[in-house]
Amino acid sequence: MWRYLKRLIIGKPLKTLDEGNQSLSKFKALALLSSDALSSVAYGTEQITAVLLAVSASAMWFQIPVALLVLILLAAITLSYRMIIHAYPSGGGAYMVASTNWGRNLGLVAGGSLLVDYMLTVAVSVTAGTEAITSAIPALQGQTVPISIVIVILVMCLNLRGVRESASFLMVPVYSFVVMISLMIIIGLYNIITGQVEFSAPLAVGHSFAGMSIVLFLRAFSSGSSSLTGVEAISNAVPNFKDPKPKNAATTLAIMAIILGFFFAGITYLSYWYGIRPNGQVTVLAQIGIKTFGHGIFFYLLQLSTAMILAVAANTGFSAFPMLAYNLAKDKFMPHMYMDKGDRLGYSNGIVSLAVGAIILIAIFNGQTDKLIPLYAVGVFVPFTLSQSGMIIHWYRERGRGWIAKSVVNAIGAIISGALVLILFGLHFTNVWPYLIIMPALIYMFLKINKHYRNVARQLRLVSEQPIQRVNYSGSTVIVLVSNVTRVTAGAIDYARSIGDYVVAMHVSFDTDPTKEHRTAAEFKAEFPDVRYVDIHSSYRSITAPTLRFVDVIAKKAKERNHSTTIIVPQFTPKKGWQNILHNQTSFRLRAVLNTRDDVSISTYYYHLKE
Repeated sequence: MWRYLKRLIIGKPLKTLDEGNQSLSKFKALALLSSDALSSVAYGTEQITAVLLAVSASAMWFQIPVALLVLILLAAITLSYRMIIHAYPSGGGAYMVASTNWGRNLGLVAGGSLLVDYMLTVAVSVTAGTEAITSAIPALQGQTVPISIVIVILVMCLNLRGVRESASFLMVPVYSFVVMISLMIIIGLYNIITGQVEFSAPLAVGHSFAGMSIVLFLRAFSSGSSSLTGVEAISNAVPNFKDPKPKNAATTLAIMAIILGFFFAGITYLSYWYGIRPNGQVTVLAQIGIKTFGHGIFFYLLQLSTAMILAVAANTGFSAFPMLAYNLAKDKFMPHMYMDKGDRLGYSNGIVSLAVGAIILIAIFNGQTDKLIPLYAVGVFVPFTLSQSGMIIHWYRERGRGWIAKSVVNAIGAIISGALVLILFGLHFTNVWPYLIIMPALIYMFLKINKHYRNVARQLRLVSEQPIQRVNYSGSTVIVLVSNVTRVTAGAIDYARSIGDYVVAMHVSFDTDPTKEHRTAAEFKAEFPDVRYVDIHSSYRSITAPTLRFVDVIAKKAKERNHSTTIIVPQFTPKKGWQNILHNQTSFRLRAVLNTRDDVSISTYYYHLKE
């Protein structure tokens, strides 16, 4: 049943040779990799206005200069990541740049930050999408967490079907959102130019306001910069593009940045002109939609497209997280299972891990987007700072054509990104302090994993400082763990006699009546007169402790005789998989404890039931 369900959800397996057919065109890649960045305009302006409104409605005009500064940062980041795409076409983005130019530890900071950020990408995008749904359907406002979890699972299943199918599916919500936001901005600006909409802002741009301070301005800027999250995703996924990969990826990034800049500028200006004020029931984008379209069909199409892109914006994380996990695993900082491709040629372990992490975050923060965004922004701008400053080192080493101009662009981006990190820690510390715990823990985990892999490689390497101790055994001792005299036992004993010079059967008894155990021993001796039978009584109903003690004694004697020691664990297998839960897992527990013993081989003898 599980196999058929898996085929239904994921689809038929793809051949390895089909991998080239999974490459993305610019049109599909834009849908797959820009959904996070484009969707962030749904809440970026709202974050700015919420900060300004906390002081006074008169401060709302400052959203215009804040937006201009965000657009400058967007330009610097876009130019920088286009350079990164061409300089590091194998993918990896900020992790590769920081590792190459700043060293291993700062590379791990960048990689770890992005891993957490992609989980937050999924959590923030999905919860924001759920808010758009509840804005249109107020009856669902109490179901934010369950709706968010369902959306995460659906997006995970979509990604398990492969990159190409994910991109094809995402084209509908992404390009629907692009059309509806473009239409809203164009109609809104037309209404303003033709005088159909009155100026409703409390104060015009440039009017003095005594309550404004540099701290408040920086707080608004740091909140608005959340609109730039997701810009780096394309640099992580360069291998997914069609040839020429770097050129197509850089072009897609430029297109995405132009659309993002237009949307962010347009939404912010309409919000300012309409005098929009954020509230807990209706989002800023929804209020702009009402002012522009009214409560007609276009408003509901806007809300539907917004909810869809916010829900699938999580897909950017699902596209970038597995690639980043692959690069970390390749460098032996994450488990090697993240290098394994699934049935549909995607890194399915990374996809599932990301979904689990996002669901945990949604549950912890109770689906409240505003609590996630500051931590989300730190996870973005720390890698931004490291990658852009790392590119300055890269250009200084390479000193190719125009390297000074390129370094200046990277320096601008690095300075603004670094300043944003400091602002976020200074002004939003109550929201971002978990970063100071998560990152050291992640780096410690990376280093422990790396140390384990290095130790394993050193011990398994044939050519090493320590010569291999080869043993020429003169015989074999085989221990068979038996319960009762059954067909399983008989098969296991027969197999043991075929490979062993000395075979001993061991039975652990719990019964206080010795008559029963004597009867079992007599049955065994009658069936196998040439095999030594040992019955060990366990007063505390434990089978593992007596087995370990017995194995240790026999293995020691076998070593003295220069024998190898093999332990055979008989096990019957039911015809139906679900029937395993009806039987105890004694064989599983025995294998788990026996694995701790050196110089002992463990084998399982399976007997398959027919009915």
